[in-house]
Formats: sequence, C-alpha cells, structure tokens
Amino acid sequence: MDFEEYIRQGEPDKKEKASIWQTAIGLQAVDGLKTSDYLKETARKHIEGDIDIDQARELIKTYYQSKSVREPDDDEKQEADKVSANITKILSSKTFDFSTNGLVSLHRRIFEGVFNHAGKVRDYNITKKEWVLEGETVNYLNWEDLRRAIDYDLEQERKFSYKDISQDEMVGHIASFVSGLWQIHAFGEGNTRTTAVFAILYLRHIGFKVTNDMFAQHSWYFRNALVRANYKNAVNGIDYSPVYLERFFRNLLLGEKWDLRNRYLHINPTKEWSEQPNLSTPTSTPSSTPASSDILSELVRVIGCLELSVKQMMDLKGLKDRKNFMDYHLSPAIEEGLVRMKYPDSPRHPRQKYLLTDKGLALYKKLGEK
Repeated sequence: MDFEEYIRQGEPDKKEKASIWQTAIGLQAVDGLKTSDYLKETARKHIEGDIDIDQARELIKTYYQSKSVREPDDDEKQEADKVSANITKILSSKTFDFSTNGLVSLHRRIFEGVFNHAGKVRDYNITKKEWVLEGETVNYLNWEDLRRAIDYDLEQERKFSYKDISQDEMVGHIASFVSGLWQIHAFGEGNTRTTAVFAILYLRHIGFKVTNDMFAQHSWYFRNALVRANYKNAVNGIDYSPVYLERFFRNLLLGEKWDLRNRYLHINPTKEWSEQPNLSTPTSTPSSTPASSDILSELVRVIGCLELSVKQMMDLKGLKDRKNFMDYHLSPAIEEGLVRMKYPDSPRHPRQKYLLTDKGLALYKKLGEK
C-alpha cells in the first residue's frame, strides 16, 4: 500500500491518518527495524475507516500471538509493528503532558507490549558506538541524575518566551532544547523514538504547524544529527555541532531544503561530502560521483567499526538503487577483500550484516590518519 497516494489525493481524514502512519513507520529506521506487510495492510484498514486504532493494535498483537510458523526476523518486525501502531495512536491524540512524568509515560505508551522496561527510567549507565563518530560514543547522563535533569530542562523551556525572536533564534533554541533532552537518554532503549514523538507533540502544542514527513523520511538523519550535536573531542579538534540538527528543523519549520543525507554528518567526511548543500539555493548542486577507488574508501569509512545491513549502508551513502550499490560498491569491496559477510555460509540470512576484514580495518585506520 502506498501511503503517499492517500497523502496526495485522499480525503482530509484519510490523509491525516496516512501521514501519521508514515511517520510512525519511518521512525523505526532509527534502530534499523522494518515493519511487516501485515502491519501495512492493517494500517490501510484503519486509514479506510474499517477499524479504529485500538482494533488495529489488537489485530497486530493477535497476529504475533497466533503465528504457528516463526520467522527469523519476527522479533524485530513485532517490535516495529507494535511500536508503529502505538505511535499512531499517540500522534492521533490531541493531549500532551509537558512534564517529566509525561515523558516517562510517553515512553511507556510507545513501547507498551514491547519492552518489559517500558516507562521505566534506566538505573545504569550506557555507551553506544556510533558510525558518524567512527565508533566513539556520546557521553550520556549519569543514571542517578536523570529525573533532575529532565525536570530542569523542561522547566527552562517552560520559562522561555518565543515572542519577538528571529527565525534563526527560534530554530536554534528548539534544536538546543530537543538535543539536550535526547542527551539525557533517560531510558535503556527507545530514546530517539520517544524524543521524536515528544518533540512533534510539543511543537504542535505551542502552535507550530508540524508536518510528519520530515520524521518519516529522515529519522536516521535526525538521530545522527542529535549525536553530532552532543559529541565533543578537544584532542581531535571536534566541537559540538548542532548545525546539522538545526538544518533538520529549518526544513521542518521553515520549509528550507537542506540535503539531509547522513554522509554529511560524519566527523571525517570525504571531500565530496564535506559541504552540506541547501537544495533550495540555485547555486547548490549535488556532489559528483566519486571515482572507483574512492568508492571503496568511502564504503570502508561508512562501515568503520560497525556491522551494517545493505539498507543501512545505502541510507548512509544516500543511495536508492540496490542493484547499483551491490554492483559498484559492495561487491567490489568484497572482491578486494575489504568487506566480509557476518554469516558467510548463509548469504541470504535475514539478519545478514557486513563488516570490515583485517585488510579493510587497516585501510580504515589509514584513512583516519589522513
């Protein structure tokens, strides 16, 4: 089912439902999750008015309870399906609780029936390797300070006045507020999806006309922009970089056309990806296609110290044509001995990922030294 058809041509009610479903499904990409065909068919029934959202959620729950044949990716699809339906219900509501308890409750509502710790503030410290940071991590808040930090951030935002400020100041402030809330990382999992939903609800609450397509189409960019906004390494000359997140919000709130592809966010971008263009500016032109040797180096940079699926690599490189990517990027890298499969004895493994070989890691280190 094509949600875009409903959004472009549908009746107002159907258009709104389709837009919300598209956002809810798109947000699953921040954790590399994909929804099932059953979820999309259930969403269609809801959009058409055949069932309400609670019936849709119950159908999805029953679907996984009654499955007689389990598939390898069922757990991931079940999470994506249930969370998508939960987010759809939340974004369809006009209520909003701008408080610490409201944020915690939002996490519970999003991940109800998915995580046992849904709605529970973490009681341990965390780190996460990030591709855009070449395997480094953001310094997330100490678990003992989480509630106090949320209280403080929300209170400061509550006191802030948007009256008589410029558009640049407005966007900068919103980006700073959302970035700070995400950096707290109050929960063990699901922080980016919770932050995104909270941000959508809050911006609507204070009067902004927020469309859903930005979060639907650029959720991974949104997450990586949050990472860059909260990472600093003085030794390597890397400062906090909120500009990428600000450009996301400039597109969202001001209708600008910044090219939101993840390669621009890497701490050591190649020459082709060092300047992020604003596509609404007549003089801006997309980057040219790199030479063959550069393609291999680029893919090595993309993978780095991580394990990535084909889709994740394509998203990070801003590519859409899978065959082109396989023929001119991934296959040559494998043939050169730079990249290997995680499951070489099962090329079509549903959870197949790709990582660097020793040769690839050596090249990755060399590129980093340059």
